[in-house]
Amino acid sequence: MLENIQVLYHSSIRINKEKVIYIDPFKIEKEYNDADIIFITHDHYDHYSEEDIEKVYKDDTIIVIPEKLLPKALEKGFKQEYIITVKPNQTYMANGIKFETIPAYNINKMFHPKENEWVGYIIEINNCRYYIAGDTDLTPENKAVKCDVAFVPVGGKYTMNFKEAANLINEIKPKIAVPIHYGSIVGTREDAVNFIKLINPTTKGIILME
Repeated sequence: MLENIQVLYHSSIRINKEKVIYIDPFKIEKEYNDADIIFITHDHYDHYSEEDIEKVYKDDTIIVIPEKLLPKALEKGFKQEYIITVKPNQTYMANGIKFETIPAYNINKMFHPKENEWVGYIIEINNCRYYIAGDTDLTPENKAVKCDVAFVPVGGKYTMNFKEAANLINEIKPKIAVPIHYGSIVGTREDAVNFIKLINPTTKGIILME
């Protein structure tokens, strides 16, 4: 299920399966210009980086963004006909790929207010449901997620810490859990290791980012 999937840096993920998909491209090393779809979870610089989007963007790339990001994307020059704007708790199609939006927000801090309508995504590929949580705390909405693979933030401060992330995984019981959002801006590899230790053995914890 993780074949041809990379966690590139922080929360930046590349999936090369039916399509080449990037989620929150950030600190991309060089010009790849190979993205079929780019998913953006929210407006912060380490998730919506126009410089990094340009490195993976090509003429017919579809960009999926929360509604409130549309003015910024248009001002940058991304083509409206290739932009899909999303709201939480909806289902969409992009380039033949079905996906759902899950609210992503903070419960006990104000970095990611619920009213901003920022999101995580469940992306369906080859009958497998990949949940990319975005910057979120443990919420009623993500405790109801049904997925096969979950990518969850573990770094704390702006998101769940590793203990809260493990609680989420033990609640939703995916087959595989992958820690993200650590190692640069916030959090350490130790947070990822500790997260793996706390999840139930029915879920396989895998670190994809050293």
